[in-house]
Amino acid sequence: MRVAILDDYHNGALQAADWASLGPGVTATAFTQHIGEEDALIEALAGFGAIIAMRERTPLPARVLERLPDLRLIVTAGMRNAAIDIAAATTRGITVCGTEMLGYPTAELAWGLILALCRHIVREDAAMRAGRWQTTLGIGLQGKTLGVIGLGRLGAQMAKFGAAFGMEVIAWSQNLTEERAAAAGARLVSKAELLAAADIVTIHLVLSPRTRGLIAAADLARMKPSAFLVNTSRGPIVEEAALIAALEEGRIAGAALDVYDREPLPPGHKLRRLSNTVLTPHLGYVTEEAYRLVYGQAVEAIRAYLAGTPIRVLSPPSAAG
Repeated sequence: MRVAILDDYHNGALQAADWASLGPGVTATAFTQHIGEEDALIEALAGFGAIIAMRERTPLPARVLERLPDLRLIVTAGMRNAAIDIAAATTRGITVCGTEMLGYPTAELAWGLILALCRHIVREDAAMRAGRWQTTLGIGLQGKTLGVIGLGRLGAQMAKFGAAFGMEVIAWSQNLTEERAAAAGARLVSKAELLAAADIVTIHLVLSPRTRGLIAAADLARMKPSAFLVNTSRGPIVEEAALIAALEEGRIAGAALDVYDREPLPPGHKLRRLSNTVLTPHLGYVTEEAYRLVYGQAVEAIRAYLAGTPIRVLSPPSAAG
């Protein structure tokens, strides 16, 4: 079996796991550059029996899968991947399975982005390197309000971080209850109340039909002019054009983003030119520990598939997300 490892930007996948343990009959090839054009992707993947997909970096819709006749196995990082047409893969006899993911790296990055926004760390670093000294006035977190949208595994970690920094924590999601919010150290409020009251809004939701465009222009308009928005979940949860307009017009103080509608973010994108943003290239889960886990389990999935033993097979998502 030939194995294609997609979007290995760091050229680290082959070192993160013991691919040689699969034996001489399995060869793994890492693609270190993103292949965005479908015809080029299909040409590159011709003859491969397995694909290792790192999260949702490369879409694998039905029209791509049907042009890969040798493909029999897809292993994705994590147990969700909206970029893979699982139903189409199943119809074609392609097994789709996933790996575990570490939860804490994304929460840690999100808190780092909050600190970078509030204390202007990126701007002050650039100013220092240019020979300047103390060019901005930051804000503290103690006594401020942290609004957590989505209080699952990651959101609950953010609530704990907020409490540790002396913040009031409020939370909202479609199915959140007062009991679950209280258990995480947060107070349940409505979406409108959270946006109006929070000094920092941080998003921790899965992208689905009901969360796509969840934060629209009207929602951003509810935020205080001094408030910050942080998104380390998925870009399309926030309407990009509305966010750019709010940032350009100073209707919110700033935003820290790790995720985007289109990834990699195009070089000339408007977000790159805004001075009130902190941007990172989808680094939430990108740690040595996470890569060892994901690629190690990808090797185990290939071994299990070849041996005909059970693996973590993904099911198509429900229409409700």
